[in-house]
Amino acid sequence: MKLVIQRVARACVRVGDAEVASIGAGLLLLVGVEKSDSLPVADLAAGKIANLRIFAAAPGVDERMDRSVKQVSGEILVVSQFTLAGSLLSGNRPGFDGAAPALQAEPIYLRLASALRGHGLGVQTGVFGAMMDVELTNDGPVTFVMESHA
Repeated sequence: MKLVIQRVARACVRVGDAEVASIGAGLLLLVGVEKSDSLPVADLAAGKIANLRIFAAAPGVDERMDRSVKQVSGEILVVSQFTLAGSLLSGNRPGFDGAAPALQAEPIYLRLASALRGHGLGVQTGVFGAMMDVELTNDGPVTFVMESHA
C-alpha cells in the first residue's frame, strides 16, 4: 500500500458537481492499493497513521511535531488513488501491473477507513473508483509518503 499523508487545514472531495466529503483540520490520505496488499496491511497502516505525531502541540508557539491526529481532535479524509500504485520505471507511460484490481483494492481501502474509525477518529471517504476533484489546504506544508507492506 502506498499512501500520501498530508496535514491539512481543510479538504474536500467532489464527484461531478456534488461535494461527497469534507473535513476541517486533520489528514488527507491518498491511498494506492497494490496486488501484494491485504486487510492486515490496512490495519497496520491505520495504527501507524492514528498515532503518527505530525501536529504541533501549540501552533504558532511550539511548532515541534509531537501530537497525533487523535490528540488534536483532527479528522481524516481517505481518498482512493489508483495511480499511486503505478510505476514510472519503464518507458514514458505509467505501468499499473502492480496495482490491485478493483475487486481486491476496494475492501482494503474500506478496511483502512474502518480501522481508522476503530481508533476513535472521524473519517470520511471519497468514492472508490470515481473521477474525483480533491481540494485541500495543506497545513505547513506537511506531506509524507508511506509504503506499508505485509
